[in-house]
Amino acid sequence: MDMKSYMLDLNSIEKVKGFVSVIGNIEGYFDLVSGRYVVDAKSIMGIFSMDLSGKVEFRILETNEKISEIEKAIAPYLAKK
Repeated sequence: MDMKSYMLDLNSIEKVKGFVSVIGNIEGYFDLVSGRYVVDAKSIMGIFSMDLSGKVEFRILETNEKISEIEKAIAPYLAKK
């Protein structure tokens, strides 16, 4: 599988908690990237260590789940263009 990435807006505590809850229930490996910092997307502590004032990149590294299902799950957190 090729890596897919999406830009997310996680600029509130509620959004981070909701995102971690959703992504934690999906099997696979996912990263969040802000500048040169990369953290495990399932790690709430890692996410809170990032600069969340701007958009962050969500990367799907490896999963057996359908991409369309993951896209539906993260839809509330996608950054507006």
